[in-house]
Amino acid sequence: MSNPVFPFLYIALPVIDENELLPRLIDCIIAQKYQHFKVFVCVNQPDEWWDQAERQRICENNLLSLEYLKSVTGIDLVTIDKCTPGNGWKGKKHGVGWARKVLMDAINEVADERDIILSLDADVTFSPDYFYSVAQKFLQFPDAVALAVPYFHKPASDPAACFAILRYEIYLRYYSLNLWRISSPYTFTALGSAMSCPIWAYRAIGGITPKMSGEDFYFLQKLRKYGKMLFWNQEKVYPEARFSNRVYFGTGPAMIKGNEGDWTSYPLYSIRFFNEISETYKLFPLFFQKTHTTQVTEFLRNHLKEDDPFLLLRENAREVNQFVRSCHEKFDGLRILQYLKYRQTTETQKDEDCLQEYLIQSFGKQVLEVLGIDDSFSFKTTNLEHLEKIRRFLTEKEEIYQINSVPSLPGQQLPVG
Repeated sequence: MSNPVFPFLYIALPVIDENELLPRLIDCIIAQKYQHFKVFVCVNQPDEWWDQAERQRICENNLLSLEYLKSVTGIDLVTIDKCTPGNGWKGKKHGVGWARKVLMDAINEVADERDIILSLDADVTFSPDYFYSVAQKFLQFPDAVALAVPYFHKPASDPAACFAILRYEIYLRYYSLNLWRISSPYTFTALGSAMSCPIWAYRAIGGITPKMSGEDFYFLQKLRKYGKMLFWNQEKVYPEARFSNRVYFGTGPAMIKGNEGDWTSYPLYSIRFFNEISETYKLFPLFFQKTHTTQVTEFLRNHLKEDDPFLLLRENAREVNQFVRSCHEKFDGLRILQYLKYRQTTETQKDEDCLQEYLIQSFGKQVLEVLGIDDSFSFKTTNLEHLEKIRRFLTEKEEIYQINSVPSLPGQQLPVG
């Protein structure tokens, strides 16, 4: 039997105002045991920033990044200059989404269909085995369209930043766990620093859609609709926990808003709302004959201005399985979030109560004692050690779902409870 041919990795790295952290990332890349890769870096900013005094520091920081990248040796590296005067973004086409598109499209021009795009951000670290683990996953599952890599934010030295990232990650884990619980197809947490896809899948979906923020979410959603996604990898990425406004929404802006005492954009949605989605999921096969009235179908009617949101799907489907898949594609990850936000407008339950209700339903009342949660628990007054304990518990439970989603690990099915 011939030896397996491991895929070639193309690293896509957008950089803006990252000169301080960039050398640490490059060191991680150089240290990789798997050396079958090439790095593409796009140092980017709007061209007009050169004329804005308040942006001069970022402009100069980007120039330092360009100079640093010229000095890097030991790896195959291509730098795309979207920051020096005259080369920056023009008009509304700017931001990390455009940087990822430029990078991924450049990679697509030179890569073979079985090669892999591995997306990174400058603020992450990972072990020397990371690239190998990604290559191995796609070798093991050649029909997979994407890998959403598990993540774990590093502790911050600043207590305020540490509190904000723990609170935000609890929100992310809680959200994902509830989607896992109801068997949603959209259980991934979209991080641009923790996703990979094969070139053939990138071409099949028409590439990444450039957006100023959130491009990673829409990219993974497009891939998920196209085919099978992987949710588990034995190696994690470790993003930095920092207050940042480099993007318009995401981790950095969430931390800034949360640090100001406003978590309303990142609530722990009641499990009742997820259960409503689950109930509608179970009715999808029956919708093949007739759309039934549920909280979700009423939301879609009003939100999409369609009397029957599933009518065209029904008319175009040849059989029930095709129809159910179309239902999930229509009521996708974005629609799920929109539905939860809509339901949240009438919610009076506190985040702490939602967390307790979820924990009791999923793991039994005794888990509250294990985690030190009682009726007096408050996110505002608890300490960092307590938040860390909750974060780690939710992470462990999410990892069990992720591991159990891998079809080729017989004998390794772990109990969630």
